[in-house]
Amino acid sequence: MLLTVTRVLMGLLYIAAGANHFINPKFYLRIIPPILPFHEAINVVSGAAEIVLGILLLIPATSQWAAWGIILLLIAVFPANVYHLTSGGAGMNVPIWALWLRLPLQGVLIWWAYLYT
Repeated sequence: MLLTVTRVLMGLLYIAAGANHFINPKFYLRIIPPILPFHEAINVVSGAAEIVLGILLLIPATSQWAAWGIILLLIAVFPANVYHLTSGGAGMNVPIWALWLRLPLQGVLIWWAYLYT
C-alpha cells in the first residue's frame, strides 16, 4: 500500500515537474550546460519525458518501465545540476548550499525510482 501511494506521488511530481518545463522554460534553459547544443529542444524533450514517465508510473502495468526511464533521465540531467552549481547558480538567486544539496538528492531520487523496478 505504501509503495503504491509513494509511486503515485512520484508520478504526480514528475508530471508537475515536466509541465514546469513548458510553463517556466527560462529556469531550465539557464541550467543546461553551454557545451550542449539545442537548449530549447533539450528542455522540451526532457519536460515531455518527465510528463510521459510520470503518467506511465501511475499505471501499474507500465510502472516498472517508467521507473527505469526515470532513473536514466535522472542520470542524463545530472550534468545540468553540476553546471548549475559550478556556474554559481546560473545567475539565479539559489543559495549555494541548496545547489550542493541537489547533487546527493539526485541519488535519493534514483533510489526512490528504483523501488518501483
